[in-house]
Amino acid sequence: MESATAIMLSRLDFAWVASMHFLYPPLTIGLALLLFFAEWRWIRTDDDGWYRLTRFFEKLFIINFGAGVATGVTMEMAFGILYGPFSQAAGPYFGNVLGYETITAFMYEAGFIGLMIFGWGKISRGMHLFATFNVFASSTLSAFWIMNANSWMQTPGGVELRDGIFHVTDWSEAIFNPSFLTSFAHMWVAAIELALFFVIGVCAWYLLKNRYTGLFAKPLKYALVAAAVIAPLQVFLGDELGQVIGEHQPAALAAMEGHYKTYAEDGSVNTGWHIIAWPDDAAGDNRWAITIPHALSLIETHSWNGEVMGLDQVPSAERPPVWIPFYGFRVMLAIGFFLVLVAFWGAWLTYRQRLADRRTRSTRWFLRAAVFAAFLPFLAIWTGWWTREIARQPWLVDGMMRIEDGVSRMTVLEASIWLVGFVIFELVVWYFTWYFMAKVIRHGPDLEAPVLRGGHEALGHLEPEPDNDQPRPAYERP
Repeated sequence: MESATAIMLSRLDFAWVASMHFLYPPLTIGLALLLFFAEWRWIRTDDDGWYRLTRFFEKLFIINFGAGVATGVTMEMAFGILYGPFSQAAGPYFGNVLGYETITAFMYEAGFIGLMIFGWGKISRGMHLFATFNVFASSTLSAFWIMNANSWMQTPGGVELRDGIFHVTDWSEAIFNPSFLTSFAHMWVAAIELALFFVIGVCAWYLLKNRYTGLFAKPLKYALVAAAVIAPLQVFLGDELGQVIGEHQPAALAAMEGHYKTYAEDGSVNTGWHIIAWPDDAAGDNRWAITIPHALSLIETHSWNGEVMGLDQVPSAERPPVWIPFYGFRVMLAIGFFLVLVAFWGAWLTYRQRLADRRTRSTRWFLRAAVFAAFLPFLAIWTGWWTREIARQPWLVDGMMRIEDGVSRMTVLEASIWLVGFVIFELVVWYFTWYFMAKVIRHGPDLEAPVLRGGHEALGHLEPEPDNDQPRPAYERP
């Protein structure tokens, strides 16, 4: 009993560490791309408003990046501490992949982040733009390796398990395992979507408060148009990933859909999709459900009566729990469609040129919805991640290593100490991250600092400032 309790505490501990870390990297990836776009607009138009926006959102990026590094190092520690046997067994592949990610993050990405942060006014504008682009490219490459490691755990390929060790037999098959490309695309677009709605929410907040309206109206319009493309694309990629899961992880798909019975009572194919239900793993069925007939077949097989394997076809010892995957998937799905509606709503207001008129009732309601929507992608990424991980249980590496075989052996006391320590650390990082982000947002962009153009243009900031009595551009009026 003590061993089972210790294993559960270790699993909860790693779930906590991974969930908290996962708040930060997606925003780093997406916001780096948007910083590149804003800086490119500044160079292209020579409009210093874009420079102010770049420097403002760069501050938020730095805070988020620092939190991601702190929690990322902690998660690397947690692999060895909480999943020592797995780390040893999977080292020939998993360890190499995490090593590639570490090189990417701490050499490639960190070097260009240094140029991006400290290079203003010291290197040319073109070189600084190049550095910003490489921050985005390196963070994308870092995500490539992380998602590759996780996808390999979902659909392992190119390895053999011999004497408790995973031996790589085909590196290309292991890297490009069946779920990797679709999973990576889904996660990468999620990062872009999260950053877009983060920027949309911040800009909408300033418009609601009637502060720096001319400055933040510009990126709001661009972000809404981009979101109107990205949000539907993310829904499409989610459907594609569902097809991959159905083909290679049918038990995980059945858990996500609360699909216990492959066939109905009369022997026909069970085609219904449950909107909501009360899953009962012990009974092997839902106690009750609100179901749309044929919808599950249409979603998963794109046919009216297509067969989708239920959990009744899976040995009881290999069935995943249903509650969290079932409702986690539905929360993620609901948020995805809500973000599509917000994006279309904002794009329509932009097209009708009504976004700038904050006096109208519809615009103010939209701005409130946009601020609210800024928090939803974080929740969608969380619930999506929980769905992905828990639906794979009881496997650590699907079909090859069970969770109890990969968890470190600890006493309940040892597992409790690590859990309490990690919880305190992650909460401290989370608190100060949002504290400093909120402080930067409340303060607003720095409109008094000189514009550092870089190279020989950097000397421009030594020239006398214009007379304070001269009118300032509209976007510079708080």
